[in-house]
Amino acid sequence: MKVFRTPEARFADLPGYPFKPHYQLLDDGLRMHYVDEGSAAAPPVLMLHGEPSWSYLYRKMIPLFAQAGYRALAPDLVGFGKSDKPLEPELFSYQAHVEWLTQWIVKLDLRDITLVCQDWGALLGLRIAMEQPERFARVVVANGFLPTGDRAPPAAFKLWRGFAQHSPWFPIGRIVAAGCSSKLPPAVLAAYDAPFATTASKTAARCFPALVPTTPSDPATPANRRAWEALGQWQKPFLTVFGGRDAISRGADRVLQKQVPGAQGQPHETIAAAGHFIQEDAGEELAGKILGWMRR
Repeated sequence: MKVFRTPEARFADLPGYPFKPHYQLLDDGLRMHYVDEGSAAAPPVLMLHGEPSWSYLYRKMIPLFAQAGYRALAPDLVGFGKSDKPLEPELFSYQAHVEWLTQWIVKLDLRDITLVCQDWGALLGLRIAMEQPERFARVVVANGFLPTGDRAPPAAFKLWRGFAQHSPWFPIGRIVAAGCSSKLPPAVLAAYDAPFATTASKTAARCFPALVPTTPSDPATPANRRAWEALGQWQKPFLTVFGGRDAISRGADRVLQKQVPGAQGQPHETIAAAGHFIQEDAGEELAGKILGWMRR
């Protein structure tokens, strides 16, 4: 396996990201990075990023959960952030990402988890929470969904998938900025670019859009359908907080609210001014809403 490991110097003095790195070795030898703030004995809040971001996306929220008495955990998915980056596209699949992240959760033996997931963080987190429900206490979905390929994707997604596969220009920071309603300063754009020191190191980011199930025959569809069945039985608390300016996941919150019994009677919200990367546009507000809900 050919793997790129981003030099640590690339992450020096990133604005708002003072966190000590932690690493977990997976069974295939890949090293997975995660932020781990707060007491190790406290109930964990697990924050899962999506495409093409990394744990930097949660920098505004991590301290708030830790200060509130929780263990704030934000891993970098394999291929992103400070985690190892396989360079062969065929190594990436939806199932591979589920297995890598599941391994990490099991090796840390996380339990009583509050899941906070967005974008691909929801595609992975919802699958894993439904496959290992005994480890999860509650779920928050912010601009995310669990696709089965039974609905045709919007035209905007098809354009994005084609861009990721074929464009010679793939500027990670600018892609994140395009999903935000606020303007990101140059230092923040550079922080999103930091993990991707070479063209080849962007392999996972380029592969992700093609891994989203868009037809019923997709390899991930059967497992995702089983997860939807489990969501239909989920009685634990389930909250949606979506960005009002996110065209990518618009309406997905209502589908989840209708499907999940644990979503009934919950204070679902829309943050009107936030875009797809709601953590960037309104991270403190999002964390505050989640903490208020957890304290109910």
